[in-house]
Amino acid sequence: MHGIEVALIGREGMTGLSVVMGSDDLALHETRMQVAGNAHRIAADDLRDAMAASVDLHRVLLRYAHAFMTQVMEAAVAHGRCKVEQRLSRWLLMTDDRIEGDGIALTQEVLAAMIGVRRPGVTVALREFERRGFIAHRRGFIAIIDRDGLQKTCSGTYSQNGAKREGVLNHESARARR
Repeated sequence: MHGIEVALIGREGMTGLSVVMGSDDLALHETRMQVAGNAHRIAADDLRDAMAASVDLHRVLLRYAHAFMTQVMEAAVAHGRCKVEQRLSRWLLMTDDRIEGDGIALTQEVLAAMIGVRRPGVTVALREFERRGFIAHRRGFIAIIDRDGLQKTCSGTYSQNGAKREGVLNHESARARR
C-alpha cells in the first residue's frame, strides 16, 4: 500500500493527538520524518499527567488538534480535486512554513509519494515552477523564490487559516528567525 500526505507537522505541532483528545486508541496512520530536524518524545501517560495538571496546556493542545484536523480536511479536498501543480505548490508552501533554513531537501520521489502522484508529474511541475521563477531546484533540493506565485498556483488550496486562527503557526515570525 502506498502512503499519501494528509498533514504536515513542524515545530508548531505534534503527533499523538489521540492522547490529547482523551482516547486510548492507537493512531491508524504512520508518521514519518521527511526533513532533517529534531523531535522530542514524551510518554503518553506523562502527557496525560501534564494535561491533568494544567488546563492551559490541555487547551493549547486542543487548539493545535483543531488546526491539525482543519489541515487534514484541506488535504482531502486538494487530493480529490486538484492537479499535480496545485497539490505540489501547496505541499511546498506548507513544508516551507514548518522548516528552518532556506530550502527543502527532498527528492522528487518523496515529493511524488507525499502528493500521491507519479514522479514524472513532479518533474514536469518543478520545471514549470522554475521556468516561472517560483523556485530554484537541483537534485534533492528546492528553494522557494516566489511564495506569492506558488500561492496563486494553489488555486485556494493552501491556507494557514486553521493554524493561524488557533495560534499554532506564524509564518511571518518563522521567516524572521531565518
